[in-house]
Formats: sequence, structure tokens, C-alpha cells
Amino acid sequence: MGPLAGRDVFSWLLVASFLQVSSVRLAQATYLCTAYLNVSYVAPDTNQTTWRQDEIGLYGQDSPKTSVSGSVYLARPMYGCDWDTVYLRPNVTKGWIALIQRGNGCTFTDKINIAAVNGAVAAIIFNDYSTMDNRVIQMSHPGTNIIAVMIGYVRGMELVQLLNKGIPVTIEIEVGKQQRSPWMSHYSVFFVSISFFIVTAATVGYFIFFSARRLNNLRRQNRNQKNLKAKAKKAIGQLQLRTLRQGDQETGPDADTCAVCIELYKPGDVLSILTCNHFFHKSCIEPWLLEHRTCPMCKCDILKALGVEMDVEEQPHILVPDFRSFSISEDLPSETASHTQSETASSGYASMHGIEPSAFEDTLNGLRDEQLEVPPQYDNLAFESDVYTQNEVRT
Repeated sequence: MGPLAGRDVFSWLLVASFLQVSSVRLAQATYLCTAYLNVSYVAPDTNQTTWRQDEIGLYGQDSPKTSVSGSVYLARPMYGCDWDTVYLRPNVTKGWIALIQRGNGCTFTDKINIAAVNGAVAAIIFNDYSTMDNRVIQMSHPGTNIIAVMIGYVRGMELVQLLNKGIPVTIEIEVGKQQRSPWMSHYSVFFVSISFFIVTAATVGYFIFFSARRLNNLRRQNRNQKNLKAKAKKAIGQLQLRTLRQGDQETGPDADTCAVCIELYKPGDVLSILTCNHFFHKSCIEPWLLEHRTCPMCKCDILKALGVEMDVEEQPHILVPDFRSFSISEDLPSETASHTQSETASSGYASMHGIEPSAFEDTLNGLRDEQLEVPPQYDNLAFESDVYTQNEVRT
């Protein structure tokens, strides 16, 4: 798998994971849990205990959904936003519940954490006066660890009036009904789940498609290489062969060696003569041509001369250097080497087609002279004017 495809698959998986986490978080955010409040107190005029149970509360989004009971104490000031908020209670009181009013510019998290620092095990926050009814919302209060319940403004003010009269109030909070938010129905949850599975299936499908396409390309390349190799072997079999004998010039003490194996030619060796008239051991040059295609001496494309063309997809990408960055003195050796190779290939071509090598040499010499006549170039105009002035003075 290529780097680009790997990044694409990683991106798909990242999106799928994000959708899954978002769907879980969304389901949690839209999960509603009501609360029953059992309120009990002793009426001072009749000295009788009064209690009332109503489903008037709603647990906060980040609140533990458990039951709790305890005496209720009102925050002073009632909004409970400052860290110096006071709860008028005995020091030995344990398991008490804070009563706080919503508003005054601070968050639910601040109100609940301040109550928890003062020792409260739960916090009841009643709505502000802007809603003159028992309307409630689901509070969002991350970073808290105690039970938090919201009740309406009317019921909250009833508790405030009792506490302001000095009447002890005890509340037991119990878990009520669990339901979904009106804007998040079962169909919405089903849609989110289906979307997640679609994204996951698309990711897996893309991975399978890319792997199959890559495998198909590899098989096609291997098939093309096998066909090309078969054509190359057939073309190499058309090369002229020669068996050396005792007394041949190539077996003398001053003879050249095979450029592939770097061994001297011996009588009885079978040589293959290439189209450029260079010859090598048959057992050496045939594997060489299957691998490199070119003559080891002059780099002439032998297979191309024999009619075996390389596919466009399999041709190597050759980087063309910027010759402007080289000086003339550095270009001369490379030009000389290229002219030498051209002369070798041209002489072989001339000998094969019955053309005199001298005619080719004259033509090449003329082209070389024309190519080496490079006019002077000056990068510094001031320097150029100085040279021009000196030439005028010498003249």
C-alpha cells in the first residue's frame, strides 16, 4: 500500500472513530432521568409532620443517578457563586443537601463544587425568577462528583420560605423515570448507528478495492515482464555467433578480456557479436542483455536494435540534469565520452551496412567542431565592458 493510500485509509478510520465517539457522547447528553423529591418538615402551628412526594426534579447530565437523603440548608447568598458562600448549619451535620438558586452569572459547575467543598452530598438548584413556573432543564456541569438535581422556581421558593422561617426541612431524592430527550428519538439513534456502520463498511470496501487493484497491477506487470523476457531471449538468439580457434587474434597474449567476466578469451570459446560489433562470451552477454539491454562497452541498446521495444509503463524515469550549472571545462570530458560512444556505435553501424567509417568520422568531426564553438558569456556587465575596452586598446 502506498503512502497516499495509507493516509486515506487512516483518515477514513479516524472519521469512523470520531462518529462512534460522537454518537456515544450524544446519547449520553440526551439521556434524561427524573427525580422524586420526598419533602418532610414539622409544621410549627400544628406540631405535625408534613411530607409530600412529587416527581419534580431532573438529574444533571454529569450527576450520579443515585438516591440520597439529608437535611436541607440554604446558601447565603442564595446564588452560591462565591467561594465564601455560607451555609447556616451545625458543624457536626453530615449528609446534608444544599439549596441554591440558578443565575447570577456563574456556572452550574461552580455552584455545585462550592457546595461540595462546604461538605454537601447533593445540591438542589431551583430555576430563577424568569420562569414563574416549575419548568426545569437538564444541567451540564462537568467536573463535579456529587448528586445535582434541578427543580422549578415555585417549588424552590416554597423551600426557601420554610428555611427562612427556621423550619427544618428534610428531603430524600430518589431516581425516577429514564427517558430520551424529545429531539433525540429512537429513530435518531438508529440513524447514527446506521451512519457509523456505513462509514465503516465504506472504509473496509475502499481498502479491499485498493488492494485488489494493486494486486491486479502487479500481476499485469509480471505478465508483461515475462512476455518481454521471452521476446528478448528470442531476439538474443538471432545474434551472430563465433567460435574461437587456436591462433585467432582474440586469443593472443595482447588480446582484450571479456568486459563482463574479465577473463581472457581461449580457443573454443563461443562469442556473441552484438549489433555494435562488440563481442563477449555467449554465456556472459546473454544474461547481461536480459538484465541491462545495453552493450557493456558503448551502452548501445542492443534489444532495441533487435526490435524489442520496452513498454512505456516499464521505462525508467531518467532525470535530466541542468547543464547550465556546469562550466565549459566540466562539460568537455562528458562530451568527449559521448562522442567516443557515438563513434563506436556509428562505426559498428557503418560496418554492418557497408559504409566507409572515414565518412562518418568526417561528419562527426564537423559536428564536434560546431558544438565546441561556444561564444563567451559574461554575467557581470561591468566586467564585460572592461574586457571590451582592453580589446579596443590592444587593437
